[in-house]
Amino acid sequence: MAKIKDNKKVIYWLLTGCLLIFIMVVIGGITRLTHSGLSISNYKLISGTFPPMNDVEWQTAFKLYQQYPEYQKLNTHFTLQDFKDIYFWEWLHRFIGRLIGLVFFLPFLYFLITKQLTKPTIKKSIFLLALGAFQGFLGWYMVKSGLIDNPDVSHYRLAAHLITAFITFAYTFWVALDIMFPYKKSLYKPFRNFLRFGLVLLLLQIIYGAFVAGLDAGFIHNHWPMMSEGKFMHETVYLEQNPLYKNFIEGKSGVQFVHRILAYIVAIYIFIIWYKTKKMTITTYQKKGVNVLLLMVGIQFLLGIFTILFQVPVWLGVAHQIGAFVLLSAMTFTLHRFSK
Repeated sequence: MAKIKDNKKVIYWLLTGCLLIFIMVVIGGITRLTHSGLSISNYKLISGTFPPMNDVEWQTAFKLYQQYPEYQKLNTHFTLQDFKDIYFWEWLHRFIGRLIGLVFFLPFLYFLITKQLTKPTIKKSIFLLALGAFQGFLGWYMVKSGLIDNPDVSHYRLAAHLITAFITFAYTFWVALDIMFPYKKSLYKPFRNFLRFGLVLLLLQIIYGAFVAGLDAGFIHNHWPMMSEGKFMHETVYLEQNPLYKNFIEGKSGVQFVHRILAYIVAIYIFIIWYKTKKMTITTYQKKGVNVLLLMVGIQFLLGIFTILFQVPVWLGVAHQIGAFVLLSAMTFTLHRFSK
């Protein structure tokens, strides 16, 4: 009897991958907010799977950390226990990355050998594996930027690392949805394109969220709706860098200002998406998608406000990142329901 291709097991595999990517991004956010990302200055694919197991190994790892700028310029007061605290989060982040690689690759081989995948799903899965490998490379490329002179990673590399994780998640979810909903949906082509632009706006906002995180720009201008008392745009937004455009990609004030403005644009745009569907005859899933989209953008907007007002406590920073993840999930689901 022939195997049923793209069966439920394949869906569970893809959704498990989505869950693990979500967990990895959350742990990555904690790693960033606790300044743990430069605690492991080398990369060993196999032997680095497990943390130091005894005092000698811990001392060796600590001595290696002491050779790099973060310790020499910022953390000379660190004890071994302090080092262990930050080491844990970076190790866990990398461990989950390895786990994701195994969870994607081994079941893919099994499904491929047992002929449980259709040709389109095989092609999509290979692309997912390539995305995952690229994501791993970007993680190490990001860490390297903080091991030379400045004990902080490049915010550009951080943004590339984060947005690739979000895109990998969204594409994995999309492939799962293709299998879960194999039949054509009711099509509104102009509206589908409107949703696509909304997805682009959301991804741009996530990139700027990474810029804010990478530059520690959330620790300044902790007021809302004004950046400071009586000022919607603080003067440092346009005076911080030269030439002017660098203020909006490298200046702390400018990057935070753009992130604030994009938050309004994304919220208004999603409200318009929701409003437009009120005049359409849509399916139950389409209606659920736009309703969750509207709910999540409201929650995410509030989380952003509180994150700024309270100067980015770890739990709020992580909650804000989770909100972005759920919002992207809702946008992906909604777009899928209005596509094809």
